[in-house]
Amino acid sequence: MPSGAAAFRRLFSEIGTVDMVGVEERVAKYGTRSVKTGSKIMGLTLATSMVDLTTLEGKDTSGKVRALCVKAVHPHDDTEIPPVAAVCVYPSMVKHARAALGEGASVRIASVATAFPSGQAPLRTRLAEVKAAVADGADEIDMVINRGAFLSGEFSRMQDEISAVVEACAASTLKVILETSELETYDNIRAASFLAMEVLREGDFIKTSTGKTSSNATLGNNQVMLDAIRDFYMDTGTAIAMQPAGGIKSGKQALTFLIAVKETLGDQWLNNKRYRFGASSLLNDLLRQIVKMKTGTYPAPYDFSEASGAY
Repeated sequence: MPSGAAAFRRLFSEIGTVDMVGVEERVAKYGTRSVKTGSKIMGLTLATSMVDLTTLEGKDTSGKVRALCVKAVHPHDDTEIPPVAAVCVYPSMVKHARAALGEGASVRIASVATAFPSGQAPLRTRLAEVKAAVADGADEIDMVINRGAFLSGEFSRMQDEISAVVEACAASTLKVILETSELETYDNIRAASFLAMEVLREGDFIKTSTGKTSSNATLGNNQVMLDAIRDFYMDTGTAIAMQPAGGIKSGKQALTFLIAVKETLGDQWLNNKRYRFGASSLLNDLLRQIVKMKTGTYPAPYDFSEASGAY
């Protein structure tokens, strides 16, 4: 156990620990569920509407962001395929996304902030970045938690920083990235989820990963966080949203994650206000699978524009 062991013991006694074997057995069963053709098309279409289409590269340009916004609004010629949930860009690119989408667009603008992905900057710098992104038109802010504070048992410090970002966001939605690979255990992921949710607002998100580490979203860490959201909702009545990010590349994977949501949280969470995929490379496979289901022809990957981004 990390330093601050007493703090962790107290927290685990309050929120409970995770049955790791039980979680792994449960998520293994999700992949065995049979999904009929009609339900599969509905699921793939729903997953499309939940994607945050992302570009987080040092070579990003205003033109690249504009092209991303066009794809976000019109992913495919098939008018039954909806827009994605959001485009996600660095703070300096928010103004270009806003210019491309205009005011009142159904596609939201998300921006990573707080010295993404490390979070290793003074708090005042992180907050200034948040405020600048919001001022330029960001509807959503993706922040990373202070993993060092959490792992040291400095829970109040971690929560105070999240609360400060909530205030800096004003009316914009906040998505709190736990960076689950650095938290190391399911017990820690559950604990960090609860600590974050205690200072978030209804409709804010907890999110697995930055997409910048070697291990990102898995069915296991997704399940631990879904269970935490369920338990927190039952205790408080506050509905927190969820976003797995990184490593989800196929329509089949996305459907399995949606099965997990339905069986854990129910239909109330099966919409893009309460569940998202941070996985730009997922979009093209979702589109390919939908076309295949509807026409019987499997389009080639080059029939779609390449997804960019870190996820």
